[in-house]
Amino acid sequence: MDETGEKAAKSSVFGWGIIGSGEIAQRFAADLARVPNAALAANYSRSLANAEQFRDAFGSSRAYADLDSFLSDPAIDAVYIATPNSAHLAQALKAVRSGKAILTEKPIAPSHTEASVIEREAARIKVFAMEALWTRFLPAVIAAKTKIDAGEIGKIRRITADLAYAHDYDAESRLFKRSLGGGATLDLGVYCVSLAMYFLGQPQKVSGLWYAAPSGVDMSSEMTLHYDEAEAVLSCGFDRDGANHFVIEGTQGTLRLDAPFLKAQRLTLYRPFAVASPFGPLKRPGGLFGSLLDRLPIPGRRIEDYPFEGNGLQFEAIAVMDAIRKGEKTSATMPLSDSISVLRAINIVLAQPATTRVIKL
Repeated sequence: MDETGEKAAKSSVFGWGIIGSGEIAQRFAADLARVPNAALAANYSRSLANAEQFRDAFGSSRAYADLDSFLSDPAIDAVYIATPNSAHLAQALKAVRSGKAILTEKPIAPSHTEASVIEREAARIKVFAMEALWTRFLPAVIAAKTKIDAGEIGKIRRITADLAYAHDYDAESRLFKRSLGGGATLDLGVYCVSLAMYFLGQPQKVSGLWYAAPSGVDMSSEMTLHYDEAEAVLSCGFDRDGANHFVIEGTQGTLRLDAPFLKAQRLTLYRPFAVASPFGPLKRPGGLFGSLLDRLPIPGRRIEDYPFEGNGLQFEAIAVMDAIRKGEKTSATMPLSDSISVLRAINIVLAQPATTRVIKL
């Protein structure tokens, strides 16, 4: 066990440090309050005023505007990196070279090559490192994985997932800035691809296409992960509000992580005869009528609720704390090898020229 693991194991309180002060950093800090024996030991922002404002809002013990001083704080057992993904590589390397365990917001880097550098350096220094793909740790997703591993829906044949939220184009938004790692696939599609690989493993082939925003980043994309006996058909975008559910079709039944699946609180199991019914997993009407249908008792359909308070980021924090206290250097649920595979698939699709939309008159 390394020094960080020993300290965390001996101490009843696990100290977190947060790099960044934006929306996701705020959500993580708020959810830490729901984690037993966790404390926000310190936070860092390039602006001292922002750092102090964050400290006062979320009860951090210390605020820093100097990254070296922040990383030298002995009260920090792990660092959560919550900055634009274009900054992740440099900050992750600096943190691990300071001996700090890291949880880096998704995507862990804009490319699989950068993610591989983080993996190698964390392994060399022997510190824990993980991508904060928090959806994998949600109770509903863990329940789905348990059912699949137990054979409840037979062999997976197809996964269908869509994750899209309409955003008006804004050249100054990080979502559309190439220099900040913008684009729908790194922001939204990563959830679809990561969960598909969580259930199916690495694909034999990847195909897809993407459509460009005016800034040149992807406004939307469509991807297919090809397996010997299955496929995952995935889509994401800033150009629309999507279905936002995740459907796993097996030979003996189907599971649906209900919308919005990235923070799923409900899992629905369909037996084969219910899949083909008007109430099947891919046929949900929208609005109040759809919500009512989802609650009606339908033969062959079972709804399981997995509610939680807060934003849902507490579950990944708990997993990181448990792993570090055990002296582990990676997560079995979210290993860096998976993060690299997900980014490689995304990079394959986005390396192609953008597809031109055909407008029908």
